[in-house]
Amino acid sequence: MGRRHELTDEAWARLEPLMPGQGPGGQWNDHRTTLNGIFWVLNCGAQWRDMPERYGKWQSVYDRYRRWTKDGMFDRILHRLHLQLDDRGRIDWSVFNADGTSIRAHRSAAGASKISKKTGRTSQATTPWDDPAAALERSFF
Repeated sequence: MGRRHELTDEAWARLEPLMPGQGPGGQWNDHRTTLNGIFWVLNCGAQWRDMPERYGKWQSVYDRYRRWTKDGMFDRILHRLHLQLDDRGRIDWSVFNADGTSIRAHRSAAGASKISKKTGRTSQATTPWDDPAAALERSFF
């Protein structure tokens, strides 16, 4: 049993082939240890300086996290894992829901007067549809 927030042997076996190889320059810290340090900080919400020493120097872990985030390495790994899991039938697509709606509230929604001081008229309804159920149905398609 590993420590909390650390990669299991099974998880590491999936991730290890997706990790970048050693580039030119000095010897990198172990990827698994570095990832465990990143996960510890992200899951605990602690500052990088408070990361336990067992994960290495906090500056090295932070620098690797920033570099991998900036160059899109985490996105590439997640994409590859997603494809692998989908090929094995381990993703249940019926539970996914993407909601890209954005609702802009009118200033009267914040408690302002419903009657315009300039015109004396009330503001128009936010939803132009007569049937709220039909509007709700359209928002899902």
